[in-house]
Amino acid sequence: MTSSAHTSRLQNFPISWFSLIMGMTGFTIAWHRAESLLNITIKISPILLTTTLVTFFVLLTLYITKIAKYPSQVKSEFSHPIKLNFFPTISIGLILLSIAFLPYSNRVSFILWSVGVVLHLGFTLYILSAWLHQTHFEVTHINPAWFIPVVGNILVPIAGIEHASPEISWFFFSIGLIFWGVLLTIIFYRMFFHQPLPAKLLPTLFILIAPPAVGSIAWFQLVGEINAFGRILYYIALFLTLMLLTQTTRFIKLDFFLSWWAYSFPIAAITIASFLMFEQLQLPFFKVLSFTLLGLLTFLISMLIIRTFQAVRMRSICIED
Repeated sequence: MTSSAHTSRLQNFPISWFSLIMGMTGFTIAWHRAESLLNITIKISPILLTTTLVTFFVLLTLYITKIAKYPSQVKSEFSHPIKLNFFPTISIGLILLSIAFLPYSNRVSFILWSVGVVLHLGFTLYILSAWLHQTHFEVTHINPAWFIPVVGNILVPIAGIEHASPEISWFFFSIGLIFWGVLLTIIFYRMFFHQPLPAKLLPTLFILIAPPAVGSIAWFQLVGEINAFGRILYYIALFLTLMLLTQTTRFIKLDFFLSWWAYSFPIAAITIASFLMFEQLQLPFFKVLSFTLLGLLTFLISMLIIRTFQAVRMRSICIED
């Protein structure tokens, strides 16, 4: 591979690569839940966690190098109406890693959580300011990827209850909840009354599942029980999952893009939420559902990893778009 080809691929290295970390960390947490429920002695979740952590730092190193060498390209992504919303995947990755590390090291989890929360608050404030004072966004620019900054705020209480005052967790949860409602209304308006999403962005529809699924888990952490509001959040997420899975034939016909990783974290989130429902309610339905979803998630992650490696080998990603 020539030096110019290396340069071009680094220059076009997209921020959306970090969505891979969200999917892999969610996958890791889901498997840890399953291992705990089944009392499995030979565990794969520590291997998944190590792999995800290494992958995160590799991606972070590459993107920091891009910032140093091609600041204008990064600035362009930061002002793009769609790519802008993928920057919080960095802070969300840290928050998710803090959740994954919680069973192994409270100290490491606290460090990852603290850095992730501060960084995510900065991203949230910046992105909301960009939305409020923008001059070039149109309603057709909005898509479910705009939920990404919101999901990060809702995630904070899951490990936050263990690391800091509950008031901090309530603060972030409240931000996520209110803007989830606002964005959900706007996105459905865009989907119902404007042009359909381009094929490249269709996988982002699965992001609709994430806020209520994550919200049901965070709500349990905040109140300590499965109550009425937690059930409402969970069943909204479950309905959205069913709705999107009925359209599987439409999704499998799409060409591969990095946006396919948008399938992974939402499916991981509803899987983990289903495990929580089973743990608390002990209903056989939730046991069958959670392990079925885990099987689907495992197949999905395996397929995404294979397709991503194929795309890298064929040099069909990290090219100018």
